[in-house]
Amino acid sequence: MATAVHKRASAKRDLVEHYVYLAENAGIEIAERFLVSADKTFGDLSLHPGMGAPPALVSPKLVGLRKWQVNGFEKMLIFYLPREHGVSIVRVLHAAQDWWSFSESIIAASPP
Repeated sequence: MATAVHKRASAKRDLVEHYVYLAENAGIEIAERFLVSADKTFGDLSLHPGMGAPPALVSPKLVGLRKWQVNGFEKMLIFYLPREHGVSIVRVLHAAQDWWSFSESIIAASPP
């Protein structure tokens, strides 16, 4: 069965921001490795969408949302929604970001 990875616009922006930050602060090789690892992790999630855990948030707007870390970059969190044949990547955020305070906007700010 074919699986799909759909990256929402917000997730694409997050990836670009993390790439630029890593390139400027850790070097281009680390930034490139991050993107490769993120794409591989997205593929793993599309094959096994139940891998991630639901975030400890109680908003009904977040039902179905799951989180997982980028392989090799464990402080980078992927927020995604399982779909029938894959996943929808909603956001990719650093664990130190205040993601819990804007958790409801994680989905609201990014249409499917």
